[in-house]
Amino acid sequence: MDYTNSAKQIFKAVGGEANINSLIHCMTRLRFRLKDEGIVDDEAVKTIPGVMGVNHQSGQYQIIIGNDVANYYAEILKLGKIDTGDAGQTEDATTGKEKVNLFNQFANFISSCMSPLIPALIGGGMIKVILILLPLIGWLNEKGQTYAILSIFGDAPFYFLPVMLAYTAAKYFKVTPMLAITIAGIMIHPNFIAMVNAGKAVHFMDLPVTLVNYSSSVIPILMVVWAMKYIEMGVDKVCPASLKSILKPLLVLFITGALALVVIGPIGTYAGKLLSAIILFIQGKAGWLAMALMAAFMPLIVMTGMHWAFSPIFLAASVASPDSLILPAMLAANIAQSAASFAVAVKTKNQNTRQIASAAGISALLAGVTEPALYGVTLKYRKPLYAAMISGGLTGLYMGIVNLKAFAFAVPSLIALPQFVSKTDSSNLINAIIVLVVSFVLTFVLTFIFGIDESKTPAVSAPAVEPEAVENIESGAKSTKKVYSPVKGEMINLESVADETFAKKMLGDGVAIIPEEGKIYAPFDGEVMTVFPTKHAIGLKSEDGIELLIHIGLDTVNLKGAPFTAHVTDHEHVNKGQLLMDVDLGAIKKAGYDITTPVIVTNTPDFVEIVANEKTTVSNADTALYLI
Repeated sequence: MDYTNSAKQIFKAVGGEANINSLIHCMTRLRFRLKDEGIVDDEAVKTIPGVMGVNHQSGQYQIIIGNDVANYYAEILKLGKIDTGDAGQTEDATTGKEKVNLFNQFANFISSCMSPLIPALIGGGMIKVILILLPLIGWLNEKGQTYAILSIFGDAPFYFLPVMLAYTAAKYFKVTPMLAITIAGIMIHPNFIAMVNAGKAVHFMDLPVTLVNYSSSVIPILMVVWAMKYIEMGVDKVCPASLKSILKPLLVLFITGALALVVIGPIGTYAGKLLSAIILFIQGKAGWLAMALMAAFMPLIVMTGMHWAFSPIFLAASVASPDSLILPAMLAANIAQSAASFAVAVKTKNQNTRQIASAAGISALLAGVTEPALYGVTLKYRKPLYAAMISGGLTGLYMGIVNLKAFAFAVPSLIALPQFVSKTDSSNLINAIIVLVVSFVLTFVLTFIFGIDESKTPAVSAPAVEPEAVENIESGAKSTKKVYSPVKGEMINLESVADETFAKKMLGDGVAIIPEEGKIYAPFDGEVMTVFPTKHAIGLKSEDGIELLIHIGLDTVNLKGAPFTAHVTDHEHVNKGQLLMDVDLGAIKKAGYDITTPVIVTNTPDFVEIVANEKTTVSNADTALYLI
């Protein structure tokens, strides 16, 4: 893979250094914060070699790469001066007002702080899995020094989790990283932990200190660093410039440290306990339903990157108590993605698809990394995704009934199965194996039954006959009519449109165009039948009887006409090439809508055949459709 060339294309596609606020990456995604996402053409990004898909989530422009993401990240950083923190700001460039709801802000905050830590947590988690497995097969003595030292290796990422989170949260909130790390050090200092373990009342300047062991915790340190942001701002205002280098670190450390131990840390601890209590309550009342829903919808949760927002819950599986929801659900979902990919690899007739699906299946099965399967295979063909979700839901029911638990944090996969080993319940691992096998077999069979539609390719394939030959067809047709492209852009199969109404040709046959510019022109001489009140669609009728619908974007009716400026009215006569509509494509993208524009022949039954032009890129001068 040519990482350098792909990185240059990505860098250019997102607007270069001038449009990039910051860039981080997780296990599979490049996570950009852009000044203006509206200038980025999602479809163009998706065509870059190595890119599996894109996602807009909580102010981040996410480009899904897969396991090689670090190589792309490194090459992009060479192309300009790019901030490698995450400011956590999601503001409109013109108004400065936040445009993300509170839940998304919270989820994005947790995800942004957790994502850089994942390699360390996975490494430590896998060592803990090995420490479960090796003593069982007699290869390691639990009382030996090797076991003890390996335990330190496995525990270190989790014990010092507050320190690592202090750094990522400091980058997120733009506070002094070393001061934040020092506060985390105070919270897990051995002497403070000794006071906690002693169990005697502790006071700091006559203020009561809550006895909490903050090692391995998540929420307390995040709340502390959030408060530190405002403390630093206040100190900056009151400190004389001549003494700031001395007074600022002193005051920030003292004030934040005191609040961390006396107020904020305890509140964070109780918040974490409340979150866990809510989950336990739901599981206690309808555990089977909670597990089924979580396992079924896990692919959609992963698509948004929201799975790391659950980290305060499932990380407990590595420290204190087992996880009976998130990690088991991920086991069923990950294996289902693997099986669906393998089924596609067996069923497809396309050699390239077979290679992609096979590699994605292996990644999901062995490593639990599902993005290659999700974005490269199942989401692309949809039916395999439905099969995986159905299988996940059914196996989730079983897991909820038997109360499957994970005892160590590792991304669930075939290799990580020992995370389900219980020293007191031998049936737990057996149930995990049953879930793995059933999820794989059921998804594989369902994918075969549902099938895959390989006609859904990104670009329009060439028609069986040349355009010149089409005009001379003598199969009972009196003549061949033409519809010119109403807009400049990339032409794709109608089946590729992400809206079943158009993809299944419910309104008629035609093509779709991904516009490069926001001008819609008349595709023939004729009459404007209707300009929809929301201006997102125009109905036309040609002089030779073609009834055409130009639908600008998908679901853009919700925009209530804002990005559209009509230059024609109902029943107005138009000539080919006449400007019908101006469209602000950037505004449509910024609002989160797809700009793909279906061009539909609504009186399709009046014609013997409708054939698309062989070109994949068209201008207003090119024929889009031949109607026989």
